Amino acid sequence: MSIKIAARVAALICVFLGASPLFAHEGHDHAAPPPAIAKLAPRAEAQSPAFELVAVPKNGQLDIWLDRFATNEPVVGASISIETPDGPVEAKAESGVYRAPAPWAAKPGRHDLIFTVSAGSDIDVLTASLTVPPPPLTGAVSRNPDKAWPFVAGLALLIGAAIPILLRNRRLLWAPALAACVVALYGVASLFARGGPGDSPAPSPVTMDRPGVADDGSIFAPKASQRILAVRTRLGENVPHALSVELPGRIIPDPNASGLVQTATAGRLSPPPGGFPRLGAKVRKGDVLAYSTVPFLAIDQSTLHQTAGDLDQQIAIAERRVARYEILIKTQSVAQATLDEARLALQGMRERRADVEKVKREPEPLVAPVDGVIASANAMAGQIADANAVIFQIVDPQRLWVEALAFDPKTYAGKGMAKTADGKGFALDFIGAGLADRNQATPVDFALRAEGADALRLGQFVTVSAQVEEEKTGLAVPRSSVVRRGDGQSVVFEHIRAEVFAARDVRVEPLDSENVLVVAGIEPGKRIVVQGAQLLDQVR
Repeated sequence: MSIKIAARVAALICVFLGASPLFAHEGHDHAAPPPAIAKLAPRAEAQSPAFELVAVPKNGQLDIWLDRFATNEPVVGASISIETPDGPVEAKAESGVYRAPAPWAAKPGRHDLIFTVSAGSDIDVLTASLTVPPPPLTGAVSRNPDKAWPFVAGLALLIGAAIPILLRNRRLLWAPALAACVVALYGVASLFARGGPGDSPAPSPVTMDRPGVADDGSIFAPKASQRILAVRTRLGENVPHALSVELPGRIIPDPNASGLVQTATAGRLSPPPGGFPRLGAKVRKGDVLAYSTVPFLAIDQSTLHQTAGDLDQQIAIAERRVARYEILIKTQSVAQATLDEARLALQGMRERRADVEKVKREPEPLVAPVDGVIASANAMAGQIADANAVIFQIVDPQRLWVEALAFDPKTYAGKGMAKTADGKGFALDFIGAGLADRNQATPVDFALRAEGADALRLGQFVTVSAQVEEEKTGLAVPRSSVVRRGDGQSVVFEHIRAEVFAARDVRVEPLDSENVLVVAGIEPGKRIVVQGAQLLDQVR
């Protein structure tokens, strides 16, 4: 009989405790609330051959991002008129974004919009639909079961203690202990069920426009991020391109615009008035840059003195002869022709005597043969310069050449590009190729165009990309637009939608110093990212 009574008491307590969660949670279960989900704000997109437009409602306004369709370049100074559900409005430019009032965007549902865009000579009408979702439902706030716990525990223990008294049976004193055990089991189960000390309201979804990678591998980049990353695109065209070869080269002076200042004989150098010209100084053709005085040995000095003495003696005799002839000419004892010959002989002797003095005292001037700047100088006062020694080198920095070495015979098309070690490029014009080998290579000369050539130095090594008379068909893209993944695969990013990019595996071949040729992996007419590809590859 006692077993039956105990079973009935335990069942009564369990039924009572099973009903207590209903009081504590008002009919709801105690499951964990769903986590907050980040999603995109509602947006509308529209495209045309000229423009690409993205509209996003925000704080009662409509933010409009307007770019060129082909290049993804922001359109500045455009005029945008919008047909909205509330009537026509005009958008105003603010910090690169066009904004228009949009109170209608607070209403859930689909809103059809018509954009009339005018930018320069381009006028276009774009249609788009903006779907605003209903506001998200927030989780219900449940009561804390800890508030009902003292009532449940006290009532259960009271029933367990009253059973032996009501039945007047001392053998049922174990009933309060059974009630306490059931209450303890209920408390532990409730603690695990609610997962913490109390319930909190379920958070509402949050809208965030941030770059990210979708499940299909495509990259979402909002227009705001594209502006920061300066993403630019180009429509791929499958056209023939002239191939190029890379050659090692160095900067040399143009022989028609450069010159050397040398001494004809060995002499001692001395500066002109104002001193020797410094490196980089501009000089004009005919300017005296230095003087070279020929040093004489003792034997040379005696020879000069002997020659000067002989000339002085002959001049004295010739002067007396001329004087005598001038007296005799008055008496007609001497012909006029004889007097003229004596005067000519005297004049010649005096000129020879002056030349001797010049050799002894006057130095040789060293003059500039061309206009330009001093590229090298090897002059010092008192220096003895050997014959044919180069004292100065003059170069026109706007007229430089590049001498490249070709190891394979090619027919060059006439254009090229020289790139320095720091990545600067300079346009080249093909001049000619030599027929004689130089260290098993053929010298090829190119003329540097004037733009930026003054930043180069003689002897500087460059990499020459020279076009040859061979063509290959493909898509030409900048080298920076090709990203090499960790597995070694080359990829480019295709702009498939206004804010979506997709990586495409491609096969490329070198084209020139700036571009590569995509020969497989992407179709013509697609928009390829040519600037900012490395930054898009970092989006995770």
